[in-house]
This record gives sequence, C-alpha cells and structure tokens, in this order.
Amino acid sequence: MEEFKRSMRIRNPLVRECLGELLGTFVLLLFGCSGAAQLKTNNATKGEYLSANLSFSVGVMSAMYICMGISGAHLNPAVTLSFCSLGRVPWVKLVPYSLCQVLGAYLASGLVFMVYYDAIMIYSGGNLTVYGPNETASIFATYPMENLSLSSSFLDQVVGTAMLLLCILPLDDKKNSPAPKALLPPIVATVVLGISMSMSSNCGAAINPARDLGPRLLTLTAGWGTEVFTCYNYWFWVPLTAPLLGGLVGAGMYLVLIAWHLPDLPAEPPRERTDTIEVWKKPMTTEKEELELKTAIC
Repeated sequence: MEEFKRSMRIRNPLVRECLGELLGTFVLLLFGCSGAAQLKTNNATKGEYLSANLSFSVGVMSAMYICMGISGAHLNPAVTLSFCSLGRVPWVKLVPYSLCQVLGAYLASGLVFMVYYDAIMIYSGGNLTVYGPNETASIFATYPMENLSLSSSFLDQVVGTAMLLLCILPLDDKKNSPAPKALLPPIVATVVLGISMSMSSNCGAAINPARDLGPRLLTLTAGWGTEVFTCYNYWFWVPLTAPLLGGLVGAGMYLVLIAWHLPDLPAEPPRERTDTIEVWKKPMTTEKEELELKTAIC
C-alpha cells in the first residue's frame, strides 16, 4: 500500500495545487448548484431563497477544509488575482489556478445536471431556455434582473467582490487580529452568506468568474445553446470581469485604510544554539594529568 501511495504521489507542487483548486471549486459548485436546482425544480416547496444561499456557503466551507492545506483554497480567480497583486501568490500561478477553477465549476455543473436531469426536464417541459416562467438556466449561471441597467449590474458585482476581499484579508493578517486557522472556512462561509443574502437580488451575486463561467459553459454544451451568452445584450461579460476589478478594489481598500497603518510585529529575540558543543571552551589537559589518569586506570 505504501508503494502504491508513493507511486501515485504528484511531485510537481504546482500540479498538486491546481488539482486542489479544481476539487475545491468542484465541491463548492456541487453544493451551490444542487441547492439552486432543488429550489427551482420543486417550485420552492423543497427549499427557499435562504436554503440556496446556505448551500453555497456550506460549499465554500467544505471546499476550504478540503484544499486549504494544498493550495490555500482560493476557489475564485478574483481572489487569486488579488493575492497575486498583494505578493502573496506568484503571478505564474494565476492562469493555471483560474483554469482549474473554471474546469472544476464546469464538471460540478455537469454532475448536477445529470442528477437533476429528470426534474429539470419535467419543470421546463423539455424546453431548456434562459427566458420565461419555466427557465432553468439560472440554476447554473447568474443572470440580471429584468430591466437592470448595465452600469448597475457591473457596480453590483464590483461592490460584492470588494466586500469579499475586504472581509477575508484581515483573517490571516498577523498584524491585525487573525482568526485561528481552523476557523477560517466557517468564517469565510459566513461572509459569503452575508453577501449572498444582501447583494444577490440584482444579478445573483456571482462574485466569482469561475462560479459563473464554468456553469455557463455547461449550459452552452448541455442544450441551452448560445442564448446563455447572447441574452440580456451579451451580459455574460459582467460577472466575468467585474469581480476581478472588485477584488483589486477590496484588496486596495484594506491596504490603504488598514494594513499600512498597523504597527509592525515585535522582532523575535535571537535563539541560543543548543545543537552544537563548543569544544574549544574545554580546558586543555596537561601531560602530567594524562600520566596520572593512565596510572589510575592501570
């Protein structure tokens, strides 16, 4: 068993981290889209607005516990971009992380589609569409409220993602009041729940390009067609770009208004070395003492 485990171990650190992001985002979207599917296909008789938002929050918490030790559990290209801009993550990881996050979201959406396939078909009458009373595309990707202006929806996504970064950056800042590492997932999940409960009526509170693009690509390939990209005057680019800007805004706000004004941590005192023996300090024995020692032994 040990030999098999060693043979399966991935040596490349970046590959391991990318797999962590893929699996973490997969779990996040599996919980979230499943909650939305259950709510939509049962006409809110087996769930409600709160339960769908809680599903995404539980997904965030579970995903973070799964991959936080491997990749840091970004689960969101906007988070990765912000961390790169802050110098916390090398820029070389931005594209691989983002691609794996989108792929994880796509795969999770595909599994949700298979699990809820019959319910979706019964609810929609076999007509997979973005518009109308029986639309089902919103189970997966996010869409704006009717007659919402482009500027309002863009601002909505910028503000939501900015609040996400502004609230999670202090959690591991040692100069501030950091949270215990084991409590980071439920705290971040609560932040996501708060954003979803207060800022999702306009356009679904994607606040995550991978969370929106992955499922949107799934609906494109699963029968909804190109309408998922052309609807609402090609609105799809808003949840794709606005969260990236919002993440940078939130990170900048934390730096300028909080982080740069925190006192520096006290310098740690130098530790005494106890692992070496300083032989040169031992007194030298004289020839007379050596002769007396040999005589005593004999």
